Order: sequence, then C-alpha cells, then structure tokens
Amino acid sequence: MNELYTQIITVFLGFLAIMNPIANTAAFAGLAGHKSHMEQVKIATKALLVTFFIICSFAFLGKAIFHLFGITLPALRITGGVLVFIIGYHMLNGSGSELHSSEQSNDADIAISPLAVPLLAGPGTIATAMNYSASGNTSDIVVVISVFALLCLITFLCFIYSSKVLNLLGEGGLNIMTRLMGLILAVIGTQMLIVGISSLLPVPLNIG
Repeated sequence: MNELYTQIITVFLGFLAIMNPIANTAAFAGLAGHKSHMEQVKIATKALLVTFFIICSFAFLGKAIFHLFGITLPALRITGGVLVFIIGYHMLNGSGSELHSSEQSNDADIAISPLAVPLLAGPGTIATAMNYSASGNTSDIVVVISVFALLCLITFLCFIYSSKVLNLLGEGGLNIMTRLMGLILAVIGTQMLIVGISSLLPVPLNIG
C-alpha cells in the first residue's frame, strides 16, 4: 500500500510540474481573457477534454507503440528525461521552452492549439505519461489516468477562475511558482535519465 501511495504522489508531482496549471493559467488568460465567462468555460472544457484523450491514448497504447516502432523502455526514459529536463531548465531560468510555446496560430482553434497542444499535452507530458505506464500493468495505467484526470480538473478550475488566480498570486508569485515547477521537472528528467541509462548497464546503478 505504501508503494501505491508513493507511486500516486510521484505521478502526481510529475504531471503537476509538466502541466504547470498556474503558469498555463496565465497563458489561458492571455488567449481567452477577453472572452465572456461562458466562452472561457467552453474553451477550457474543450482544451482539457482533448488533452485528456491524447494522454489516455498514449497511456493505453504506449506498449503497442513500443512494439510497432521497435522502441525500448530505456530509450523512452532517456529521451523523455531529456525532454522533461529541457523544459524544466527553461522554466527554472524564468523563460518558456519552445516545446511549451503558447504562440497562437491565426487560423487555429485556441482550445486545441496552443492550449491542448502543446501547452498541456506537449512532448514532455506525453513522454511522462508513457514512462509511468510503459510497464503495461493495469494498475500503473489506472494510476496514470486517474492522477491525470485530477490534474485536468485542477487545471480546469484554474482556467475558469484565471483572473482571480492571477490577481491572488501576482507576477512575483507566478514567477516563483514557475521556477519551482521547473526545478521539480529538471529533477524528474534527471531521474528518468538515470533509470534509463542504468537499465542499459551490465551492472545497474544503485539509485536507491
């Protein structure tokens, strides 16, 4: 039971850092802040439903994708670790990663792009979901989907109350939160790299 709680907390912190609901709330406010509350609710709902569908698809099909493209779990962990670390590094330095760009295409539905992809369901989020569910165990997939659903709910609430959230935090609070999430992401990315590299060595590293 303790292992399950540890797994839930680890997955939650991983998704919390990579999705960064507070920082993405600022992006949402910039993209949809001028719209009515009802329109904001519709945009937030559509964006998070699309995000949830994308992540669930990769969580369920992760193992099949591995077999289809001949991808190994260590390769995913190493690549995912690099992606997650890069995003965390940029956030830690107070700047956005190109992988998390929030620039809006002129002809795009903002709920799908850039909100759902790449802000919420970007490469880092997908890699994180596949890494945590790569074993193919039903329990791991259930944990990933359940935790991600909770994060989607938290993000939805942040979005629809974006003006209040941003007023409460202020610019300084937002910067602190972004850098803190960046530090967590960088550590998670490093851990993914260590696990991935260790599994390729003749004698696995002792990583506790």
